[in-house]
Amino acid sequence: MAQTRSAASAPPTVHRRPTLAGELLAEFAGTAILILFGVGVVAQVVAGQNGGDDSIHWAWGLGVTFGVYVAGRTSGAHLNPAVTVALAVFKGFSWRKVLPYSAAQFLGAFAAALVVRWTYADAIATVDPGTTYDTQGIFSTLPGEGVSIGTAFLDQVVGTAILVFLIFAVTELRATPPAANLAPFIIGLIVVGIGMAWGSNAGYAINPARDFGPRVASLLTGYSTAMREPGGEFYFWVPIVAPLAGGVLGGALYRVLVERHLPDQEDEEQPTGRVPAQDD
Repeated sequence: MAQTRSAASAPPTVHRRPTLAGELLAEFAGTAILILFGVGVVAQVVAGQNGGDDSIHWAWGLGVTFGVYVAGRTSGAHLNPAVTVALAVFKGFSWRKVLPYSAAQFLGAFAAALVVRWTYADAIATVDPGTTYDTQGIFSTLPGEGVSIGTAFLDQVVGTAILVFLIFAVTELRATPPAANLAPFIIGLIVVGIGMAWGSNAGYAINPARDFGPRVASLLTGYSTAMREPGGEFYFWVPIVAPLAGGVLGGALYRVLVERHLPDQEDEEQPTGRVPAQDD
């Protein structure tokens, strides 16, 4: 009877759902974490002259991992307008949230880049007092030496298509997803792999917010050529448009090649030789 009275008098369980404002704050925070690690490591390598390409690739991947852990439960941790658009096209994400999410991602990247810019100001001034292209790459991507804008555009389409294709694969419950708490780590490894395999042509922005937010921050803090590439042509649009196109391409390829052929979740019978989708 005592247990019955206790249960009856217990307050009802409140199931809290994140508001849109909460989701946007999570996207802001998660993207800021991504940039603090990613832009921060490039500042350390370029201005602080400490580290190399491997540390850049790993820190960007860790930034993604930690950003996803920060925002994943609240907003899904898109951290990337290309991912947000692809989810709206193929996964039913609300189109009315696409612009707010993208704005929050841009603002998170912008704010974090300002923190890096101010914190590394002395080191940047030491190696590049004129704030030239020598250190512009700390904040935003540029085409590699001898790489045309057309090739850089293609590179960003391909890199982002790989990213979204693999994110869809990792998060598809009917496939072979990692345990929920490991998904951010796997997504971080995807970014590490893309950086190692696709980093030389155009710096693997693969994320409009990651590139444009820090690019604007650098423009406002002394980099007058931030919107151009060393040849003088406007370049800022390439890491915006190409990743958006690449994200949709990657989502379409996943749907055509993999998703439509997956077995239903309730179908527990596994053909011989197939890796189980869930632990038995």
